[in-house]
Amino acid sequence: MNRIAPMGRLLAVAAAASLALTACGGGDTADQSASTAPSAATSTQASSAPAAKGDGTLTIGTVLPQTGSLAFLGPPEFAGVDQAVKEINEAGGVLGKPVTKVHTDSGDTTTNIASQSVDKLIGQKADAIIGAASSSVSESIIDKVTGAGVVQFSPANTSDKFTTIEDNGLYFRTAPPDKLQGRVLGDLIAADGNDTVGILAMQDSYGSGLADQITKTAEAAGASVVERVDYDPKAAEFSADVAKIKAANPKAVVLIGFEEGAKVVAELVKQGLTADKVKWYMVDGNMSNTNYLKMPKGTLKGVKGTIPGAEAPEEFREKLKKLDPKLDDFTYSAESYDAANLIALAAEAAKDDSGASIAAKLAEVSKGGEKCKSFKECADLLKAGKDIDYDGISGPVEFDDNGDPAVATIGVYQYGDDNKYAPKALEYRTGKIEG
Repeated sequence: MNRIAPMGRLLAVAAAASLALTACGGGDTADQSASTAPSAATSTQASSAPAAKGDGTLTIGTVLPQTGSLAFLGPPEFAGVDQAVKEINEAGGVLGKPVTKVHTDSGDTTTNIASQSVDKLIGQKADAIIGAASSSVSESIIDKVTGAGVVQFSPANTSDKFTTIEDNGLYFRTAPPDKLQGRVLGDLIAADGNDTVGILAMQDSYGSGLADQITKTAEAAGASVVERVDYDPKAAEFSADVAKIKAANPKAVVLIGFEEGAKVVAELVKQGLTADKVKWYMVDGNMSNTNYLKMPKGTLKGVKGTIPGAEAPEEFREKLKKLDPKLDDFTYSAESYDAANLIALAAEAAKDDSGASIAAKLAEVSKGGEKCKSFKECADLLKAGKDIDYDGISGPVEFDDNGDPAVATIGVYQYGDDNKYAPKALEYRTGKIEG
C-alpha cells in the first residue's frame, strides 16, 4: 500500500499523535507519565481532528543495535546521534529547551528487544525514534511506532519495501533504497570483467531486494547470474549453500548479509573459493572493520563492497572519536547525525515537537530553501523567518514524497591485507533514486 503524501500527513496522524504505552524497564530520568489516545486502527480515519500538540520538550529516542547481528553498526550510529544532540543543545536546544535523548537496543529479529524498546520510548514520550538499523527489525516495529503518532526515522534501512509501506506518513530515512546500491554494485561487478556471478544472500527483505537489483543490473550489463542461494542467516553452518555456488563455478561471488557473513566467508575459504581465486563483493550489511579481524591476514585482500552515503569528513570523525575513542567504523554515523538534526529542525519549523508536526515539516526543511549545513545555522535562518534547505554530512538528503532521499551517494570500498576496508572509498557514485 502506498504512503500518505506529505500534504496529508498531519491530518492523517492527528488522532494518534498522543498515544502512550507503559514503559518497559527503567534507568532513565525522562518523564514517564502517559496519556491515552485512539488506537492505531482508527488513526487514519480521524482526518478532521486537530493535531495534538507536543509537550514542549523534544524527546528523541533511538532503537539501534547494541546487540545482535548488526551490533558493529551501533557505536557509529549512537555517536552520530549524540554529536547532533550535543550541538543542538549547545545552540540553545529546540523550542527554547534542551533536547532529551534516550538510547535503547534494537537487538535483531531473533529477539523481541526492539518491540520492548519501543514500548519504553513511547512511555517516555518520545516524539521521534531513530532506528532501527536492520530493515527487518524496522518492519517489525513500524506499526507500533507510527500507530502511536511517533516519527520513525532510520539512518540505515535500505529495503525497497519502505518506499510504499503503510506508515501514516511518519516514516523517513537518510539511507537510500537498495535499488541504487544494487545498481552500483551490479555495474561494478560487470565492469570488473565478471561474466558469471554467484549470489549468497540472507533470506529477508534486505537480502532479497539487493539480490534482485544486482541480478537485474549485472545481467543488463552482459553478465550472467549462474547461481543464487538465499540462505537462513540463523543457520549453524553454510557448507551446503556454498557448495551450490562452487558447483556453478562463477568468476565472482556476491555476499549479502550481516554478521553471519564471517561464517560464510570461512566456508568459502574452506571450499577453495578464496578471494584470490574468485572475486568477492560485499554490501553495507557485512562491510565491517571488526567482523573479520580474527581471520588470517589477507583473507579479504582485494574484496570490494558498497556502502551508501558520502564520506564522513575527517573533522566529523574526530568529533565522534572524542565521544567514543574506540570508534573504528563510521558506517551510518553521518546518516544518524543528519536524522537527529532534521528532526530537530522540523520541530523548530513547526513550532511544535509532536510527531505529526515534525513529519509535516521534514520534507520542507530538507529542500527548496536557503542552504545551511548545521543545526545552529539552519535554526537561526528559521528564527529569521527564512525557508531552509538542510544539506548534511551524509549528503543533500532532500526527501521525496515517500520519505526517501531523492538523491544519494554510494561509496565503493576495498579491503586491504589487514582485513579492513580503507576509510576512504575508491570512488563515489551519486544518482537519483528512481525506477
